Amino acid sequence: MLTKKITRQELLIIAASRQIQNGDVSILGIGLPIIAGAVAKKTHAPEAVLMMESGICDFEPRVLPMHVADASATRGYGYATDLFSVFSTITYAGYLDKAFLGVGQIDKFGNINTSYLGTPPGAPRISAAGGAPEFYAYAKKTILTMKGGQFVEKLPYLTSPGYLGGGSQREDSGRYTPGSGPSVLLTSKGIFKFDEETREMYLAALFPGVCVDTVKADVPWDLKIADTLESFPVPTDEEIRALREFSPRASFPSPVAVQLVFENFKRKIAAKKAARKAG
Repeated sequence: MLTKKITRQELLIIAASRQIQNGDVSILGIGLPIIAGAVAKKTHAPEAVLMMESGICDFEPRVLPMHVADASATRGYGYATDLFSVFSTITYAGYLDKAFLGVGQIDKFGNINTSYLGTPPGAPRISAAGGAPEFYAYAKKTILTMKGGQFVEKLPYLTSPGYLGGGSQREDSGRYTPGSGPSVLLTSKGIFKFDEETREMYLAALFPGVCVDTVKADVPWDLKIADTLESFPVPTDEEIRALREFSPRASFPSPVAVQLVFENFKRKIAAKKAARKAG
């Protein structure tokens, strides 16, 4: 039973964390995916294997890393390899179960742009592709998250291929892991999935307090809606506690978050002192 009030950001993070199952080998980007991974490891998926593209593998996040090679992620980690091996002996070899990717722009078939706001070379850059094209191509499933991005009818630039033109085009190309592709898109307004035959995106669940018309207003095509909309995942007290202990800044405005970080630090120090006295 949920007894705590929750924020919209917490709801989104926990929805992402539930995409990670026990035993999954998942590659995570910095930010929301790492936080989701930390919550999953602390709650329902303690045996999940989390990794970053820099080569830090089988780690349990203790603090939020600043970048993919942050040494803070090596405390208690399983092993480290190099960037080349992440792609060659793990990703290309078929050992990557899930990839978490952020979205700048996305079309109805899950093709994404994370490179340019417009047509290059004159368009402003969003960010580099990084390992996204490879992870999207070879991970068995890909979970997409979008905060502040946009749906577009046609991408001005294709960074990472989803289901291409829809239908069986991805499978027929022979370039990607069979059965791979985007499985879900998580946004602050809803959860989107992809039709098994047409591969077109459809709205599967609404964010609490959001109506269908609000979601459709953001989408430039005639968005399909599931016959029966699913319920947005309701966090448990355990998930909320794990999230707030790991990253208060992800849940609350800065002044509140700083206070919570300080209070959590004091609790940990007190617990260590009590353990030393008891021992």
